[in-house]
Amino acid sequence: MPYLTGMEIEADILLYVVAGFLAQIVDGSLSMAYGLTASSLLLTSGLPAATVSATVHAAECFTTGASALSHRAFGNIDKALFKKLVIPGVIGAIIGAYVLSSLAVGKLRPFIAAYLVLMGIIIIYKVWKDFPSKRVSSHIGPLGFFGALIDAIGGGGWGPIVASNLAARGNDIRTTVGTVIAVEFFVTLSASIVFLATMGLNHLDVILGLALGGILAAPFGAYIVKHVPVKPFMIFVGGFIIALGTYNFLKALNYI
Repeated sequence: MPYLTGMEIEADILLYVVAGFLAQIVDGSLSMAYGLTASSLLLTSGLPAATVSATVHAAECFTTGASALSHRAFGNIDKALFKKLVIPGVIGAIIGAYVLSSLAVGKLRPFIAAYLVLMGIIIIYKVWKDFPSKRVSSHIGPLGFFGALIDAIGGGGWGPIVASNLAARGNDIRTTVGTVIAVEFFVTLSASIVFLATMGLNHLDVILGLALGGILAAPFGAYIVKHVPVKPFMIFVGGFIIALGTYNFLKALNYI
Protein backbone atom coordinates (compact mmCIF):
# COMPACT_ATOMS: atom_id res chain seq x y z
CA MET A 1 0.00 0.00 0.00
CA PRO A 2 1.55 3.35 -0.98
CA TYR A 3 2.26 5.82 1.80
CA LEU A 4 0.07 8.91 2.00
CA THR A 5 1.48 12.34 2.69
CA GLY A 6 0.06 14.54 5.43
CA MET A 7 -1.56 16.83 2.86
CA GLU A 8 -3.27 13.87 1.14
CA ILE A 9 -4.65 12.61 4.46
CA GLU A 10 -5.92 16.08 5.38
CA ALA A 11 -7.56 16.43 1.95
CA ASP A 12 -9.30 13.07 2.37
CA ILE A 13 -10.61 13.98 5.85
CA LEU A 14 -11.82 17.32 4.51
CA LEU A 15 -13.73 15.46 1.79
CA TYR A 16 -15.45 13.29 4.42
CA VAL A 17 -16.34 16.34 6.51
CA VAL A 18 -17.82 18.05 3.45
CA ALA A 19 -19.77 14.87 2.56
CA GLY A 20 -21.16 14.68 6.09
CA PHE A 21 -21.95 18.39 6.07
CA LEU A 22 -23.88 18.27 2.79
CA ALA A 23 -25.64 15.04 3.73
CA GLN A 24 -26.82 16.45 7.05
CA ILE A 25 -28.09 19.64 5.44
CA VAL A 26 -30.18 17.52 3.08
CA ASP A 27 -31.38 15.22 5.86
CA GLY A 28 -32.03 18.07 8.29
CA SER A 29 -34.18 19.91 5.80
CA LEU A 30 -36.00 16.97 4.18
CA SER A 31 -35.82 14.26 6.89
CA MET A 32 -34.30 11.92 4.31
CA ALA A 33 -31.40 11.28 1.92
CA TYR A 34 -28.49 11.48 4.41
CA GLY A 35 -27.32 8.04 3.33
CA LEU A 36 -27.96 8.68 -0.35
CA THR A 37 -26.08 11.98 -0.38
CA ALA A 38 -23.13 10.75 1.68
CA SER A 39 -22.92 7.50 -0.31
CA SER A 40 -23.00 9.34 -3.64
CA LEU A 41 -20.14 11.61 -2.60
CA LEU A 42 -18.03 8.82 -1.10
CA LEU A 43 -18.51 6.54 -4.12
CA THR A 44 -17.32 9.40 -6.30
CA SER A 45 -14.12 9.51 -4.22
CA GLY A 46 -13.40 5.89 -5.20
CA LEU A 47 -14.12 4.09 -1.92
CA PRO A 48 -15.45 0.50 -2.26
CA ALA A 49 -19.23 0.04 -2.02
CA ALA A 50 -19.09 -2.05 1.16
CA THR A 51 -16.80 0.49 2.85
CA VAL A 52 -19.11 3.33 1.87
CA SER A 53 -22.20 1.65 3.30
CA ALA A 54 -20.40 0.56 6.49
CA THR A 55 -18.95 3.99 7.26
CA VAL A 56 -22.14 5.88 6.40
CA HIS A 57 -24.18 3.63 8.69
CA ALA A 58 -21.64 3.98 11.50
CA ALA A 59 -21.80 7.78 11.26
CA GLU A 60 -25.60 7.67 11.06
CA CYS A 61 -25.81 5.88 14.41
CA PHE A 62 -25.02 9.23 16.04
CA THR A 63 -27.32 11.42 13.94
CA THR A 64 -30.32 9.08 13.91
CA GLY A 65 -30.01 8.42 17.65
CA ALA A 66 -30.19 12.13 18.44
CA SER A 67 -33.05 12.63 15.98
CA ALA A 68 -35.02 9.71 17.42
CA LEU A 69 -34.75 11.10 20.96
CA SER A 70 -35.84 14.54 19.75
CA HIS A 71 -38.91 13.21 17.94
CA ARG A 72 -39.83 11.13 20.98
CA ALA A 73 -39.61 14.22 23.19
CA PHE A 74 -41.91 16.16 20.86
CA GLY A 75 -44.44 13.31 20.58
CA ASN A 76 -43.85 12.72 16.88
CA ILE A 77 -43.77 8.91 17.09
CA ASP A 78 -46.71 6.64 16.26
CA LYS A 79 -46.14 3.66 18.56
CA ALA A 80 -48.29 1.29 16.50
CA LEU A 81 -46.46 2.18 13.29
CA PHE A 82 -43.12 1.91 15.10
CA LYS A 83 -43.88 -1.66 16.21
CA LYS A 84 -44.87 -2.69 12.69
CA LEU A 85 -41.69 -1.29 11.14
CA VAL A 86 -38.90 -1.96 13.62
CA ILE A 87 -38.56 -5.78 13.56
CA PRO A 88 -38.86 -6.18 9.75
CA GLY A 89 -36.51 -3.21 9.38
CA VAL A 90 -33.87 -4.76 11.65
CA ILE A 91 -34.09 -8.09 9.80
CA GLY A 92 -33.79 -6.38 6.41
CA ALA A 93 -30.78 -4.36 7.59
CA ILE A 94 -28.99 -7.45 8.90
CA ILE A 95 -29.54 -9.41 5.68
CA GLY A 96 -28.60 -6.46 3.46
CA ALA A 97 -25.39 -5.74 5.39
CA TYR A 98 -24.37 -9.40 5.33
CA VAL A 99 -25.04 -9.69 1.59
CA LEU A 100 -23.06 -6.54 0.83
CA SER A 101 -20.08 -7.57 2.98
CA SER A 102 -20.04 -11.04 1.39
CA LEU A 103 -20.18 -10.09 -2.30
CA ALA A 104 -17.49 -8.82 -4.62
CA VAL A 105 -17.89 -5.08 -4.22
CA GLY A 106 -16.60 -4.23 -7.69
CA LYS A 107 -19.56 -5.96 -9.31
CA LEU A 108 -22.02 -4.02 -7.18
CA ARG A 109 -20.88 -0.52 -8.13
CA PRO A 110 -22.94 -0.18 -11.36
CA PHE A 111 -26.09 -1.47 -9.63
CA ILE A 112 -25.68 0.82 -6.63
CA ALA A 113 -25.04 3.78 -8.92
CA ALA A 114 -28.19 2.97 -10.92
CA TYR A 115 -30.10 2.66 -7.65
CA LEU A 116 -28.93 6.15 -6.60
CA VAL A 117 -30.17 7.57 -9.89
CA LEU A 118 -33.55 5.92 -9.32
CA MET A 119 -33.80 7.36 -5.81
CA GLY A 120 -33.00 10.82 -7.15
CA ILE A 121 -35.80 10.48 -9.70
CA ILE A 122 -38.20 9.41 -6.93
CA ILE A 123 -37.29 12.45 -4.82
CA ILE A 124 -38.01 14.79 -7.76
CA TYR A 125 -41.21 12.88 -8.58
CA LYS A 126 -42.45 13.54 -5.06
CA VAL A 127 -42.45 17.28 -5.77
CA TRP A 128 -45.39 16.96 -8.16
CA LYS A 129 -47.16 13.93 -6.69
CA ASP A 130 -50.50 14.57 -4.98
CA PHE A 131 -50.83 12.42 -1.87
CA PRO A 132 -54.24 10.83 -1.16
CA SER A 133 -56.00 11.66 2.09
CA LYS A 134 -56.97 8.10 2.96
CA ARG A 135 -54.65 6.39 5.42
CA VAL A 136 -53.55 2.87 4.52
CA SER A 137 -51.84 0.66 7.11
CA SER A 138 -51.39 -2.62 5.20
CA HIS A 139 -48.11 -4.21 4.10
CA ILE A 140 -46.05 -2.04 6.47
CA GLY A 141 -43.86 -4.96 7.56
CA PRO A 142 -42.71 -5.85 4.00
CA LEU A 143 -42.16 -2.15 3.31
CA GLY A 144 -39.89 -1.87 6.35
CA PHE A 145 -37.97 -5.01 5.38
CA PHE A 146 -37.44 -3.90 1.79
CA GLY A 147 -36.51 -0.35 2.77
CA ALA A 148 -33.90 -1.55 5.28
CA LEU A 149 -32.54 -4.16 2.86
CA ILE A 150 -32.00 -1.60 0.11
CA ASP A 151 -30.66 0.91 2.63
CA ALA A 152 -27.96 -1.49 3.85
CA ILE A 153 -26.95 -2.61 0.35
CA GLY A 154 -27.01 0.84 -1.23
CA GLY A 155 -25.71 2.90 1.70
CA GLY A 156 -28.99 4.82 1.97
CA GLY A 157 -32.62 4.91 0.93
CA TRP A 158 -34.57 4.12 4.10
CA GLY A 159 -36.19 7.56 4.24
CA PRO A 160 -37.05 7.97 0.54
CA ILE A 161 -38.45 4.43 0.29
CA VAL A 162 -40.33 4.12 3.59
CA ALA A 163 -41.29 7.69 4.49
CA SER A 164 -42.38 8.63 0.96
CA ASN A 165 -44.40 5.42 0.62
CA LEU A 166 -46.20 5.97 3.93
CA ALA A 167 -46.85 9.63 3.12
CA ALA A 168 -48.22 8.64 -0.29
CA ARG A 169 -50.62 6.28 1.47
CA GLY A 170 -52.05 9.18 3.44
CA ASN A 171 -50.35 8.70 6.80
CA ASP A 172 -49.87 11.83 8.92
CA ILE A 173 -46.65 13.45 7.73
CA ARG A 174 -45.49 14.57 11.18
CA THR A 175 -45.75 11.17 12.85
CA THR A 176 -44.58 9.44 9.66
CA VAL A 177 -41.30 11.37 9.62
CA GLY A 178 -40.80 11.02 13.38
CA THR A 179 -41.51 7.30 13.42
CA VAL A 180 -39.42 6.49 10.35
CA ILE A 181 -36.45 8.37 11.85
CA ALA A 182 -36.90 6.56 15.19
CA VAL A 183 -36.91 3.16 13.48
CA GLU A 184 -33.95 4.23 11.33
CA PHE A 185 -31.76 4.30 14.44
CA PHE A 186 -32.36 0.59 15.00
CA VAL A 187 -31.98 -0.18 11.29
CA THR A 188 -28.69 1.71 11.14
CA LEU A 189 -27.40 0.17 14.37
CA SER A 190 -28.23 -3.36 13.17
CA ALA A 191 -26.44 -2.85 9.85
CA SER A 192 -23.44 -1.33 11.62
CA ILE A 193 -23.13 -4.30 13.98
CA VAL A 194 -23.09 -6.71 11.03
CA PHE A 195 -20.52 -4.59 9.19
CA LEU A 196 -18.39 -4.49 12.35
CA ALA A 197 -18.58 -8.27 12.78
CA THR A 198 -17.80 -9.07 9.14
CA MET A 199 -15.45 -6.26 8.13
CA GLY A 200 -14.03 -4.95 11.40
CA LEU A 201 -13.84 -1.34 12.52
CA ASN A 202 -11.96 0.37 9.72
CA HIS A 203 -11.82 3.82 8.19
CA LEU A 204 -12.33 5.72 11.43
CA ASP A 205 -11.26 8.86 9.56
CA VAL A 206 -14.29 8.51 7.26
CA ILE A 207 -16.67 7.91 10.17
CA LEU A 208 -15.33 10.82 12.23
CA GLY A 209 -15.30 13.11 9.20
CA LEU A 210 -18.92 12.33 8.36
CA ALA A 211 -19.97 12.75 11.98
CA LEU A 212 -18.13 16.07 12.35
CA GLY A 213 -19.60 17.41 9.14
CA GLY A 214 -23.08 16.39 10.30
CA ILE A 215 -22.67 18.16 13.62
CA LEU A 216 -21.49 21.36 11.94
CA ALA A 217 -24.39 21.26 9.47
CA ALA A 218 -27.19 20.68 12.01
CA PRO A 219 -28.10 24.37 12.57
CA PHE A 220 -27.98 25.09 8.82
CA GLY A 221 -30.45 22.28 8.17
CA ALA A 222 -32.84 23.82 10.68
CA TYR A 223 -32.42 27.22 9.01
CA ILE A 224 -33.21 25.76 5.58
CA VAL A 225 -36.36 24.11 6.94
CA LYS A 226 -37.60 27.50 8.13
CA HIS A 227 -36.60 29.75 5.23
CA VAL A 228 -36.08 27.76 1.99
CA PRO A 229 -39.10 26.41 0.04
CA VAL A 230 -39.14 22.62 0.22
CA LYS A 231 -40.05 21.83 -3.39
CA PRO A 232 -37.19 23.71 -5.09
CA PHE A 233 -34.76 22.20 -2.61
CA MET A 234 -36.11 18.69 -3.27
CA ILE A 235 -35.56 19.26 -7.00
CA PHE A 236 -31.99 20.36 -6.31
CA VAL A 237 -31.28 17.35 -4.08
CA GLY A 238 -32.84 14.90 -6.55
CA GLY A 239 -30.85 16.37 -9.43
CA PHE A 240 -27.68 16.33 -7.33
CA ILE A 241 -28.09 12.62 -6.54
CA ILE A 242 -28.97 11.79 -10.17
CA ALA A 243 -25.84 13.57 -11.39
CA LEU A 244 -23.55 11.82 -8.92
CA GLY A 245 -25.22 8.45 -9.53
CA THR A 246 -24.82 8.85 -13.28
CA TYR A 247 -21.16 9.75 -12.84
CA ASN A 248 -20.57 6.70 -10.62
CA PHE A 249 -22.40 4.44 -13.09
CA LEU A 250 -20.33 5.59 -16.07
CA LYS A 251 -17.14 5.37 -14.01
CA ALA A 252 -17.98 1.81 -12.91
CA LEU A 253 -18.38 0.82 -16.57
CA ASN A 254 -15.05 2.54 -17.45
CA TYR A 255 -16.72 5.09 -19.73
CA ILE A 256 -15.00 7.94 -17.88
